[in-house]
Amino acid sequence: MDTIFKAFALISDPQTLGIMLLAAVFGLFVGAIPGLTATMATALLIPFTFFLDPVPAIAIIVTAVATAIFAGDIPGALLRIPGTPASAAYCDESYAMTKKGQGEQALGIALVTSVIGGLVGSVVLAFSAPALAEFAIQFSSYEYFWLACLGLSCAVIISTGSTLKGFVSLFIGLFIATVGIDGTAGHPRFTFGNVELMGGVSFIPAMIGMFAISEVLRYVASNRDVIQVPLQKSGSVFAGLGPILRKYKFNIVRGSSIGAVVGILPGAGADIAAWISFAISKKRSKTPEKFGTGHPEGLVDAGAANNASLAGAWVPATVFGIPGDSITAIAIGVLYMKGMNPGPMVFIMNPELIYAVFLAFFMANLALLPLGFVAIKLSRHILRIPRRVLMPIIVIFCMVGAFAINNTVFGISVMLVLGVLAYLMEENGFPVAPAILGIVLGNMVEDNFMASMIKADGDPLGFFSRPIAATLGVITILVWLVPLVKILIRWQAKRRQQVS
Repeated sequence: MDTIFKAFALISDPQTLGIMLLAAVFGLFVGAIPGLTATMATALLIPFTFFLDPVPAIAIIVTAVATAIFAGDIPGALLRIPGTPASAAYCDESYAMTKKGQGEQALGIALVTSVIGGLVGSVVLAFSAPALAEFAIQFSSYEYFWLACLGLSCAVIISTGSTLKGFVSLFIGLFIATVGIDGTAGHPRFTFGNVELMGGVSFIPAMIGMFAISEVLRYVASNRDVIQVPLQKSGSVFAGLGPILRKYKFNIVRGSSIGAVVGILPGAGADIAAWISFAISKKRSKTPEKFGTGHPEGLVDAGAANNASLAGAWVPATVFGIPGDSITAIAIGVLYMKGMNPGPMVFIMNPELIYAVFLAFFMANLALLPLGFVAIKLSRHILRIPRRVLMPIIVIFCMVGAFAINNTVFGISVMLVLGVLAYLMEENGFPVAPAILGIVLGNMVEDNFMASMIKADGDPLGFFSRPIAATLGVITILVWLVPLVKILIRWQAKRRQQVS
């Protein structure tokens, strides 16, 4: 208890609270700009950590990331352009609510569930770090392969319309993920002699192009301002949220739990947590046909999952010094720089500093509620800007975001090419979301498959040689087989009717 009081004294210092507030505003700004991710917000804050004590240095990273992940929902809901990769999973759903005049309500759901999910993730981090990290550390290439395959299965679940077109979109994304140097053989694939392509297709320019540029092209192809959406009355951010949250209270718990667990797995992150949670929400929903029409159920699940995963990623980072995602990889560097070497000994040598970091998560998520409300109220004015003015501004921000990933014009080229591809896909009824998921998980599937085959000496049964891998493998195969069995049952029933 004495340690917790010391930690609270460290985090409640006026200087620490002041810079956390500035970091929160900075995170909201960066997250709301398409292409400028939460990881980039973290990287931009690193120079400032040189001049800060350990607790405020980590606190500003925690705060900026928590607010940036939520802020990515704002352009996603209002313009169908996700600000961060974590917002891409439910961008279409929130935008559909905006077109129905429920834009502020969609953002209100995202804000409240993000806060709840963040607090749940913080509780998991504070009380279950050693045990959960011990479980996550057991994951090898076998487990990650099945986890990635399970994630790819979500592509067909989340896609609307034709299942076949969802599969085609997924394979387009997987094909894009194969561009670059083969990680096993070291041989270039589909690079056409271009040195820039040897590094592969970066996900951020791809996401910006397939969501933002395709939307701009859709506007250009039309003769009118196509995004005519009704505005809600002032003060409607939290209006009607009570009944929605009560109705979907189990979804909040499920989304937060999925986010925390996925966040603990190294390399997963908030975006994968959101995709998986949204897909499970649709699969388990009593009204799956409403998804894609502006239905809040999926937003509740995914909104809670993405922020819960942020705290989950710190479990392996603090206990074992293994980064859970790119953000914690940067944070680990800051911890080493400040003499807080992450690992089991830090809980013995500097317990008050670690608990101060845990408290920073609670305070950052609580601060997100009022700051997010202000951001939503300010952002509603975006819809009043004429589209002929707004679209060129969006293109400029997109170009900045695509360029900033690797500081190369090639990122802008990738953005434009995939933007045209996504526009053509959507015009012909092919959903974009499965393609995005294929790009996200393609490398993870391939790398872990090849590593596993090498370890198993080419024996496919090696994928079932470990208890966790076998469990995940059976679950994944069942997910694949259930739709096929249902189709077979329907076909046999129809055949019996024809015979009778």
